[in-house]
Amino acid sequence: MKTLRLFCAAAFLITSSAGGAERPNILFIALDDLNDWVGCLGGHPQAKTPHLDRLAASGILFKNAHCPAPACNPSRTAIMTGLSPHVSGLYANGQKMREVLPDAELLPKYFSRHGYWSGGSGKMLHYFIDARSWDEYYPQKETEDPFPPHISFGKRPKSLPRGGSWQYVETDWHAFDVSDDEFGGDAKVADWVSGKLMAKHENPFFLACGIYRPHEPWFVPKKYFDLFPLESVKLPPGYKEDDLDDLPDSGKRAGPNRYFDHIRRQGQWKQGVQAYLASIAYADAMLGRVLDTLEKSPHRKNTIVVLWSDHGWHLGEKQHWQKFTSWRAATRVPFIVRVPPGAPGLQEGTKSGGVCTRPVNLLSLFPTLTELCGLPSKEDNDGPSLVPLLQDPKAEWNHISLTHAHRPGNFGLSAEGWRYIHYQDGGEELYDIVADPYEWSNLAAQPGHAAKLAELRALAPKNFAPLVAPKLDSLPKLAWKAGPAPASNPDGNKFEVVFINHRKAPVELFWMDREGNAISYGLIAAEKIKRQQSRPGAVWQIATPGSDTPLGYFMVDDRAARAVIPNE
Repeated sequence: MKTLRLFCAAAFLITSSAGGAERPNILFIALDDLNDWVGCLGGHPQAKTPHLDRLAASGILFKNAHCPAPACNPSRTAIMTGLSPHVSGLYANGQKMREVLPDAELLPKYFSRHGYWSGGSGKMLHYFIDARSWDEYYPQKETEDPFPPHISFGKRPKSLPRGGSWQYVETDWHAFDVSDDEFGGDAKVADWVSGKLMAKHENPFFLACGIYRPHEPWFVPKKYFDLFPLESVKLPPGYKEDDLDDLPDSGKRAGPNRYFDHIRRQGQWKQGVQAYLASIAYADAMLGRVLDTLEKSPHRKNTIVVLWSDHGWHLGEKQHWQKFTSWRAATRVPFIVRVPPGAPGLQEGTKSGGVCTRPVNLLSLFPTLTELCGLPSKEDNDGPSLVPLLQDPKAEWNHISLTHAHRPGNFGLSAEGWRYIHYQDGGEELYDIVADPYEWSNLAAQPGHAAKLAELRALAPKNFAPLVAPKLDSLPKLAWKAGPAPASNPDGNKFEVVFINHRKAPVELFWMDREGNAISYGLIAAEKIKRQQSRPGAVWQIATPGSDTPLGYFMVDDRAARAVIPNE
C-alpha cells in the first residue's frame, strides 16, 4: 500500500511538472468603461492609444466584440463566472455577486485549482476583490478594496457642478499637474503587475491587471489633457440630433438622460470629450508600462495576453451620457488576444495582425482560456470557445453575441453585419451595421426587412432567469433627517426604495410634491417594510398617523436604497 501511495505521488508530480512546463501563463488585462475610441477600432479620430494598437498588431483584434451587459457588475460577473446574466439572474449593478451566486467558481480560482498561481491588482470585480478566488492581490485581498492609493482629489466637484441628487458624484473631470507616479492609482497597479511579470514563478500564472480609467471621475495627470487642446476637440462622430425619432417608445425613454442635458447646459460637452480622451490616453500609458515589462521579462515567450473592457460608453450618442443601454456605443468593446506558439489548445499560436469581424462576446473568455491552456472545460460555461477564430479569424461562426440590460427581456443581439435590440415591453430596433455603423436608421418597422427581423428575433433566448433582488442590508442607506421635509425635485428614472419601520407603532408615508405639499402613500405597520417606487430627488416624509407633526424625512439619491425609520 505504501509503495502504491509513493507511485501515485510520483506520477502526480511528474504530470504536474510536465503540465506546468507546457501550460502558458495568462496576462489578463481589463480597462474600465472603454468604448471603441481606440486607434485600431476607429471610434474617434483623435484617440491616442499606441500601446493598445501595438498589442492588436501583435495578436488578434476582435472588431465585433460585445460585453455581456452594459454595466460593470453584471458584465464582470459574467466574464469571471462564465455565466450569462439571463442564466444567473444577475443583471444590474445594484445586485451583489455573492448573494446571487454564493458558490460560483471564478476564473482565477479555477486556474489555481488546476495548478496555476492566481494573482491580481486593481478592479476586476465590481468594487470588491473576492479574496477566496485569489492566491495574492494588491491591495491585500483581505481588505476587499481593489483600489491602490492615489493623490488627494481635494474639494469637489472640480469641473462639472452636480445637477442634483440624480447625478453620480463621480461624473466630473480635472487635470492634475503631477507625474503618473505622483498620481498613483493605476500607476501602482501597473507597477505591481510589472513586478510579478519580472519575478520567477514555480507554477504558470494567471495574472490580472485591472486598469480603472477611463472610468469616472476623469481625473488624470495634466499631460494627458494637453494631448487634446480643447479648441481642436471633435465631438463624437456617432452623434445625430434627431437620432431618437424612429425608435419605439421604450427606446426613446432609454436614450435621453439628465447627464447629457446638464453637461450641455453647463457648456461642458467638449470638455467632457477631452477628459474622456485624456483618460483613455492615460489608461493606454499604464498598459504600455505592463507590456514593456512583459517584453523584458523571462515569461515573454510563454504568456497569453488578453485585453478587454467591461462595456462601452455614450458621450451624447442617442442623446445619452454614460452606459446602461443596448446600443452599440455601450455594448461594443475593445478585445484583443495574443497566444504564443506552444499553447496546448493552439500550438501554432496566433498570427500577428489578425482581425476578426465575427460577433463574439466576453462571456467566451472563460472557455477560451481553459481550452488554450489545456485545462478541463467548465461544464456550465455559457459562451463558446473562441479558439477556432484565434486559429482562423475568418472561420465559419454560427454564433451571435448577446448583451443583457438591467432586466430580463432587455437585450441587444449582435450578428455579423446586423444588430437587433429588444425591450422588455416588446419594443424592437433593427440596424444594418455595415451601412449604418452608428445605428441611426431603425429598420424594424420597414416591410423590406421583416425577414431579417424575424431571423434575428428567432435567435434570442426563450427563457430569462428572474432578476434576483439584493438583500435589504446590501442596499445603500438613506440619511434620516429630522424636522419638516422640503419639496421634492424628482428627476431621473424610477427605482425602488425600501422603507423599514423600526418603531413599535405604525407610521404614515408622505411624498412631498414640487410645491411642498404632503401626499399620503399609506401606512407602514410597526416593524414592517414598504417597497415604494421613487426617483432621484424625491423627498419622503414620515409622520405619526393622524398627526400634522412630521417625525423626519428621507431625500432619495441616485439609486435604489433602504430608508430606515429609527425607533425613537
